[in-house]
Amino acid sequence: MDVRTLCLGILTFGDSTGYEIKKAFEGRLSLAYGAGFGSIYPALNKLTKDGFVLCRAEAQSKRPDKKVYSITKAGNEFFLEQIKKTPAADKYRSEALTTLMFSHLLPASNVSSVVNEIISNYDQNIKSLSEGCDMRQSQSEKFLCGFGIAVRQAAIDYMQENRDMIETEMLAEQRTAS
Repeated sequence: MDVRTLCLGILTFGDSTGYEIKKAFEGRLSLAYGAGFGSIYPALNKLTKDGFVLCRAEAQSKRPDKKVYSITKAGNEFFLEQIKKTPAADKYRSEALTTLMFSHLLPASNVSSVVNEIISNYDQNIKSLSEGCDMRQSQSEKFLCGFGIAVRQAAIDYMQENRDMIETEMLAEQRTAS
């Protein structure tokens, strides 16, 4: 799914500002997709131009008017068509895994620290998700939250059980180099 389609999906929950849509990408959608203002606002502009979204300005005291977006009937129909399609295979982007891929270039003492930090980050993410899961409104949001927790816990378990694969490799390479 692209940012445009996901913006429509967020708007199915109710009218939102661009800022609120960005917060949804940081919150409920962060488990599946990331997007910033640089992609959200162009998507909203295109959706408005295509007639899938309406935009209205709301006055604020001592601040510029805020733009509030709402999905149109055509936008809702388009969104439903999109989610009925079989999803493409997941694309996975992970700075943690990329770092570990090149861990052979790090000093052996750093490899364990990197692994520990990655595990700690996943653990913090699980705690954050756990706190927010009960506040989710729909069953699909609760499902997504639980899925995120399960994936991160599986990653922690795998790293703890198999970290010796890269830590031992590093020690062996450094002994050979000495």
